Amino acid sequence: MVRGNLENAQNFSDFDEAASYALQILSKQAGMNSFYVAKQEGKAQHVVKVHNLKHHLIEEGQVSVLPCTLSALCIEHGAQALVIEHIGEHALTRSLGIADGVETGCFIGAPIFYEDGSVYGTICGIDDGPCELPADLPFIFETLATLLTYVLELEQAYEEIESLAAPLVPIVGKVAILPIIGEVRALRAKTIIDQVMHDCAEKGIEVLIVDVSGVSQINSEVGEYLLKLVKVLELIGVKTAVTGIQPYMALKVPHFAQALKGTMIEANLETALKRLGFSFRQN
Repeated sequence: MVRGNLENAQNFSDFDEAASYALQILSKQAGMNSFYVAKQEGKAQHVVKVHNLKHHLIEEGQVSVLPCTLSALCIEHGAQALVIEHIGEHALTRSLGIADGVETGCFIGAPIFYEDGSVYGTICGIDDGPCELPADLPFIFETLATLLTYVLELEQAYEEIESLAAPLVPIVGKVAILPIIGEVRALRAKTIIDQVMHDCAEKGIEVLIVDVSGVSQINSEVGEYLLKLVKVLELIGVKTAVTGIQPYMALKVPHFAQALKGTMIEANLETALKRLGFSFRQN
């Protein structure tokens, strides 16, 4: 059953959304009360996402000290899911003082790893009463833990890409070029604005050429961000030129040309640089 759910999974915007999705799947697959994702941070465990059914056994934001937690036992157990069908009687839990209130209950959990093998935390299920766990439940937990590992890696990779959103390339003096390449999504557009504003102030840039010839895709929302970038730069005294505008951009953002009225617009970098007073010598 879980296989079909995973095949229909949407593209998650972040780890938090993926964790919520995973817990919802578990709530339909296992006859338990509470499901949660916990993150290991130093010597503490932080519950970052919870799905309770009948009553609140686990609270979001709850912090526990390691190693006396069920999640810690889960991590020590290894990559396979840890199943404890009777918390009060199991050898791992009865002497640790972590069975209070759930002595007759059950627990199952699987560790979530980063790709390099380090531990992020766990995805777990718990109930304060006896329950019959499906035979394939450990596999489901392990599969969802793998899914969350995948989302973590994508999120980390995307953050690294965003940090290189649009490098400012100094030319001479206080003149620089901002080459924007590839697909521009809303998050990247916001990052570009923040990064460029910081770099222009830090480097004392007075003239910035924004080259969009390498942009592969754009929508109206992102077009608005680029227009905002130009206007904000002009407000702080940075003279701006825009080069490489493609016909499809004008179609995606109908008022593009009107909004850039008064801004230098050139077909390419060479013509913009010439207009700014730069000359080119051929060897």
